[in-house]
Amino acid sequence: MFGLGPATKIYICLDAVDMRKGFDGLYGLVRDHLGQDPQSGHLFLFTNRSHTRLKALAWDGSGLWVCAKRLERGRFGWPAGNGTRSVLMRPEELAMLINGMDLAQARPRKNWLGRTPAA
Repeated sequence: MFGLGPATKIYICLDAVDMRKGFDGLYGLVRDHLGQDPQSGHLFLFTNRSHTRLKALAWDGSGLWVCAKRLERGRFGWPAGNGTRSVLMRPEELAMLINGMDLAQARPRKNWLGRTPAA
């Protein structure tokens, strides 16, 4: 089983992906399109053009995991392209994204000292 450890990076692919892609297709996208190593132990996220489906690819040391989620209503709050093919995401942002929150409107709350937590 895979988990998100402190060294695990979460990459989100900014380009829409054909959700019919499976293990090999997503592996190739990570390697060729994102320029990353699919067996690095990092998590790679993909969405379709309408942002209603999400797929994740992860390597756990012995094999690949592909996980999928389909929203029954609404869309994932996918980040807009910024001239790059992928962006890094924090685990908290992943949790918000998977649970349907819009990341563009989310902002960190101030702690009791009146400062926002360090990223």
